[in-house]
Amino acid sequence: MNPGSRNATPGDPVPFSSLDAARRTRELARTVGGQSVDVLVVGLGATGAGVALDAAARGLSVAAIDAHDLAFGTSRWSSKLIHGGLRYLASGQLDVAHESAVERGILMERTAPHLVGAQPFVLPLTPLVSRAQAALAWAGFRAGDGLRLAARTARATLPAPRRLSAVETRHLAPGLRGTGLRGGLLSWDGRLTDDARLVTAVARTAAAHGALILTRVRALELTASGARVRDELTGEEGEIRARAVINASGVWAGGLVDGIRIRPSRGTHLVLRAGHLGDLPAGLHIPVPGESNRFVLVLPQGDGRVYVGLTDEPVEGGIPDVPEVPESDIGFLLDVLGSALDVPVHRDDVVGAFAGLRPLLDTGPADGSRAGAEPRTADISRRHAVLTSPEGVITVVGGKLTTYRRMAEDAVDAAVDAHRLAAGPSPTAALPLVGAASPAVLASLPAPRRLVRRYGTEAPAVHALAARDPWLAEPVVEGHPVTLAELLWAVHHEGALDECDLLDRRTRIGVVPADRRAALRTAREVLDTALDPR
Repeated sequence: MNPGSRNATPGDPVPFSSLDAARRTRELARTVGGQSVDVLVVGLGATGAGVALDAAARGLSVAAIDAHDLAFGTSRWSSKLIHGGLRYLASGQLDVAHESAVERGILMERTAPHLVGAQPFVLPLTPLVSRAQAALAWAGFRAGDGLRLAARTARATLPAPRRLSAVETRHLAPGLRGTGLRGGLLSWDGRLTDDARLVTAVARTAAAHGALILTRVRALELTASGARVRDELTGEEGEIRARAVINASGVWAGGLVDGIRIRPSRGTHLVLRAGHLGDLPAGLHIPVPGESNRFVLVLPQGDGRVYVGLTDEPVEGGIPDVPEVPESDIGFLLDVLGSALDVPVHRDDVVGAFAGLRPLLDTGPADGSRAGAEPRTADISRRHAVLTSPEGVITVVGGKLTTYRRMAEDAVDAAVDAHRLAAGPSPTAALPLVGAASPAVLASLPAPRRLVRRYGTEAPAVHALAARDPWLAEPVVEGHPVTLAELLWAVHHEGALDECDLLDRRTRIGVVPADRRAALRTAREVLDTALDPR
């Protein structure tokens, strides 16, 4: 059976897709010091998991490792948007814009319709937005709809942009300041339920095709014939041999392969309680005062929280495992938010904040000198690059979350060509991920809509756990909808190994520090229950 088949019976996990501690132990033991695999993938963010799926779906043997967890790095810190490429169209990157629109359509209509849906956005026409700026934004939204058409994404999937009256604008965004409001512009884009859940689904689909998904395994050194690795749980070291090695470690790529120069860009988001902004049926594009084509996004999450982002600032120095959020970013976002809201949001209203580092490829002179002014990271191309080192290690870098599948396809193509691997073309554009189904099937599933948006066809099985045991039906933390059943599912089927995996990546409880502290004991209890052999 196709592991992502839309005709799969809803309920139990897709065969062979479940990841757990026991499977990791078995597969690590047979991989380290064992027979050579066709492809070794380093990094299990969206791109690395995509590479593992692409290679395995072509029939290649694959081992994929990460020093931490699935989606540990940049892939969990995005805006949760699947962009259609409008921003790149505005900067003249027509190929990047079209590629983004195509990949958005693939995710929404074929590979992950349970995880990616249409998100409406309102751009309020406040006194700070001139009529010329409004006309430019409207032309951009119409051009974005042209990208949708060029990508052959159905109108039913993404509605057309339209103008709004002031009354309609206030209805969709009741927190806006009414004084001087001329109306608004309504546009649509793709929106992920959760970026880390997308990575988990990709990794599990890869596992269903035979890929070995090995978290907590650090690459110490890459060579043309594999890697020296360390099991971060035991400290034991060994070697994984491979015919081709693909470095998909994002902002850390330059630390594993000489000559790769990354210019990280920090994108910061604030987390607010939804009550501060009132009911938000749509997201908001709030123009940054003084800039013609830059916006702050207000993104309701449907779980009692709202994200506000994002910044685009260069990062100098070393790359931390978890980036810190500077107060300057928080102040900037609050200032822009205050330019449009009736009731200001204060620093004390910010219950959480997170930052991700975009792995932009530095294409400046090799000696580090630069002609002219230093470019802003916002102006660096989002094109991805596939680079082959003199030793034959392939690195894929740049790009963005939306185009992870295409990045993975290009990386595997390069590995197949460079190392003469026996594999055909990529099938992933038509390969549904674990949980995917048609809208009609998803709508008919006997499970809460919230679970369907997170688990797709597996939602009934998650719901059944809670139905059988009232304890598992309890919320993990007051005020957040995630239940203990979802934590248990994550341990048994999604490769979660500790409390951090559960709270910070399989769910997003951890983005609010107070909620994380309140949930830690419960997460530990669920882990103990899941790992109890009785």
